Amino acid sequence: MTVTSASASPSPSVPAPTPAEPAAPRPRGRSWLPFSAWHLLLAPLALVFAIPLVWLVLSSVMSNAEINRFPPALWPSGIDLGGYRYVLGNAMFPRWFANSLIVSVVAVTSNLVFGALGGYAFARMRFAGSRLLMGLMLATMAIPFQLTMIPTFLVMKRLGLIDTLGALIVPSLVTPFAVFLLRQFFLSLPRELEEAAWMDGCSRLRVLFLIVLPMSRPALSTVAVLTFLTTWNDLTWPLIAINHDTRYTLQLGLTTFQGLHHTQWAAVMAGNVITVLPVLLAFLFAQKSFVQSITSSGLKG
Repeated sequence: MTVTSASASPSPSVPAPTPAEPAAPRPRGRSWLPFSAWHLLLAPLALVFAIPLVWLVLSSVMSNAEINRFPPALWPSGIDLGGYRYVLGNAMFPRWFANSLIVSVVAVTSNLVFGALGGYAFARMRFAGSRLLMGLMLATMAIPFQLTMIPTFLVMKRLGLIDTLGALIVPSLVTPFAVFLLRQFFLSLPRELEEAAWMDGCSRLRVLFLIVLPMSRPALSTVAVLTFLTTWNDLTWPLIAINHDTRYTLQLGLTTFQGLHHTQWAAVMAGNVITVLPVLLAFLFAQKSFVQSITSSGLKG
């Protein structure tokens, strides 16, 4: 008797195990604060730095008697605008304001133009002695103004610019900081757009003004704000180079409110408030660009 082995019945198909899905990350615990925890530290620091500005504004609406009283008054008993009337009623104050504005605007414009030209040359062009020149330029940033004050005065005297606004403008036409900051920012920009423009026949100047500078608005804003701040608040150099009161800058003109035996403190405070306002507005307008420029200019050395 022959035994035939029954053919094995096919086993039911077992579905292949699906790979286990990665576990979802555990959600971090939500902070109970409606703002970042860093604000708990930064807000008190901001208040500490704002105290001098608040005191300046409050003192500008006090009378001279309140300012000179001891112990000093922390809050004005009433709003006294005598200091503002004294400042704005001074016939020379508009002239001083215009002089400061002219010097600052020319210095900002020239630093943007010459700083961009110099920074682009150091960033994209290789020529003999470029590294040496860059090092020498950076070394001048470590020289204090007190050492260059007398040579600068002698140069301005030879040029016949003493006691003119030109003596305040010429030394500030371009600064090493403007060239260095713009150079660092240009190094962080990609070269592809510039190379494409060169292939299309653009010159270096057209590439700089049509392609590079529109992408460098944060750095340009930073140079403009810092140059304006430095020039607007400068007192030492105008005190040396300017003699006639019709050519005083705002900072130099405010010193005339302080006498040997009597000082119009209310007028001094009111004049300082008016002087600080353009600087605050300029910084607030370019605050975001200022931070973006500082973070971007350090990407490449």
